[in-house]
Amino acid sequence: MEHKDEINLAIKALKIGNKLRELRQKNQYTLRDLAAKTDLSKPFISQIENGHVTPPIATLLKLARALNVGMAYFFQDEIGTEKISVTRRDERVKIERRPHHQKGEMNYMYEALATKKTGKHMEPFLVEFPVQKTSDMVFVSHDGEEFLFLLEGKLEFRSTDRVEILESGDTIYFESEISHSFRCVGDETAKAIVVVWSRP
Repeated sequence: MEHKDEINLAIKALKIGNKLRELRQKNQYTLRDLAAKTDLSKPFISQIENGHVTPPIATLLKLARALNVGMAYFFQDEIGTEKISVTRRDERVKIERRPHHQKGEMNYMYEALATKKTGKHMEPFLVEFPVQKTSDMVFVSHDGEEFLFLLEGKLEFRSTDRVEILESGDTIYFESEISHSFRCVGDETAKAIVVVWSRP
């Protein structure tokens, strides 16, 4: 059963790459065009399309914005138009970190919690952060705002001029165009609900 789950996770991660390629080609963008629109490198985008790199949330946001879709597009199997959307526990899309991630690749695990509603302005995720050294932190910035509610563990938030230690039950809300990063500083993986809002 566990092996089957791992295969399913790999397939879901690969679907992101396939959807990215299809959407890029539908927009008649070359890899160079998309790289210019997102400030991501051409090889990095190619690796995402081929399923060799698991993209972090900030990267998916940039790609979605450049391609004029909501980030939910990458997690959906079908397009829904309902005003109310329920995502059951077994319908959530989980994207795993790789054991040895590359530069620019995510170093955490995330699950998309609302996969059916299209045209959303908010994207909710369940995120797990592994224990990490300061030197391994990857700083990102993207358009919009972000809210994090720490469910378990201890998390460090860093921006260019601020460091905050968050304990279970703490929250942080910030403008995500500032360069920022999180790392787990406890003994065990930290778990949080993260809601990302992207300006229309």
